[in-house]
Amino acid sequence: MKKVLFVILVFSALVLAACGGGGADAVATLAPVPADFAGQTNPLGADAAAAGAEVFKTNCEACHGPQGHGDGPAGAALDPAPKNLAVLQTTAGDDYLFWRIATGKEGTSMVAWKGVLTDEQIWQIVSFIRTLKQ
Repeated sequence: MKKVLFVILVFSALVLAACGGGGADAVATLAPVPADFAGQTNPLGADAAAAGAEVFKTNCEACHGPQGHGDGPAGAALDPAPKNLAVLQTTAGDDYLFWRIATGKEGTSMVAWKGVLTDEQIWQIVSFIRTLKQ
């Protein structure tokens, strides 16, 4: 009886581990982009990524880390942890990225940058985020 119980326990643990939440890099279903932002595409070319890297370094790197992996020194104390932007950018559209940077996200430490950064600077950051590798 003890062997059967042990086998069931081990099997259950393996199944739960295989079905886990995907870790910190998992991308949950993204919220729908509000109508005011939906369908927007980055008006800047890929060359804007260099300027975006500078804006990102000044304003975002402390939380999101230099490669956008959510591992910045300030981000270590945040709950929930900052998003891994290298992963997020593979599924998020330009409109989603611009919206989240501009308006922030309630319930997290992601603040609204609209009013602090210009629309052009936010689009530069979006350009930079598109260069991030996992």
